[in-house]
Amino acid sequence: MAHEALKERQSVMWGNGPFDKIAETIEDLHASVAEALPVRPGADALDLGCGTGRVAELLADAGAAVVGVDLSPALIETAKERAQERGLAIDYRVGDCENLVGIDDASFDAVGSSVGVMFAPDHRASAAELGRVTRPGGRIALANWQPGPGVQDLFRIMAPFQPAPPPSTPFDWGDEAKVQELLGEHFELSFETRVNTVEYGSGEEYWRDMSTNYGPTRSLYESLGDRGEELRRSWVETFGDGPVSHARPYLLVTGIRR
Repeated sequence: MAHEALKERQSVMWGNGPFDKIAETIEDLHASVAEALPVRPGADALDLGCGTGRVAELLADAGAAVVGVDLSPALIETAKERAQERGLAIDYRVGDCENLVGIDDASFDAVGSSVGVMFAPDHRASAAELGRVTRPGGRIALANWQPGPGVQDLFRIMAPFQPAPPPSTPFDWGDEAKVQELLGEHFELSFETRVNTVEYGSGEEYWRDMSTNYGPTRSLYESLGDRGEELRRSWVETFGDGPVSHARPYLLVTGIRR
């Protein structure tokens, strides 16, 4: 599937369901990104693939002037509602992290993304934009799911039911060597592996949460018709009937713009 066609689908898919409930389960990722960007009051900060705005809120709380960009109009609307409820002045925009229209070169002191940029299909375009919009001496912080056991388990369950393989794998952003290749020309990089763990009473409970609240899983399930039960059964069998403690490693990428 071509990149533009995939992004058109993603803009709808990610907003299919109350994603903010999923965002609650990865608050440690949001915090790790914000903590790696020690913004001073008045600093210019960007949250890319901002989703419902959890990282943007943390940066705004620290006094930064924050812009949040996401491909999904539905997620941007939720982010705006959250900011209004919290009295935060955050500039949220529907946009594409592969092509940040309206954002000038070297505009930001701090650029963060919590499992956001990694899902844009053209990795080199996203990496180029990260380099373009970050000021010399500015910082980036990205939390990206690592390949292997963890969140990739979920995508492996769904893969046989997908209509076509994606043009790239988001888990490349969780591979140190590949991130170095993408960003090393413009950033002095550091890497740290951390682990997010979710707890559920059973595989069925895990399935209900993801198929209700996580846009990619919900959209796939709804598209399958009678085969949806087959996907549900595969998910439940993978995680079993008893309590689930699913460890999901992620790579925290930090960098300083050269």
